[in-house]
Amino acid sequence: MTTLICGSLAYDTIMVFPDRFKNYILPDQIHILNVCFVNPEMRREYGGCAGNMPTASSSLGEIPSPWGLSGVTSSSIVSGSGARDPRPPPY
Repeated sequence: MTTLICGSLAYDTIMVFPDRFKNYILPDQIHILNVCFVNPEMRREYGGCAGNMPTASSSLGEIPSPWGLSGVTSSSIVSGSGARDPRPPPY
């Protein structure tokens, strides 16, 4: 069965944290939690509702039909070329 999935097409910016949060958050001091994590790496992945939901549903054997809108920086998503956008992420 084909499922129509409507939503946005976007880039997800994912911060990579090389350790575990439990090593920095003390359970007996959670009421005064104040933390700052340095993330040495950030990566961009395709995302948005119209991008993430078809990926998940196809892994369950469904046939998704994604429809969505994308912004100016997302031209490589809709071009069909499969090439990543060479421009740096807008952090």
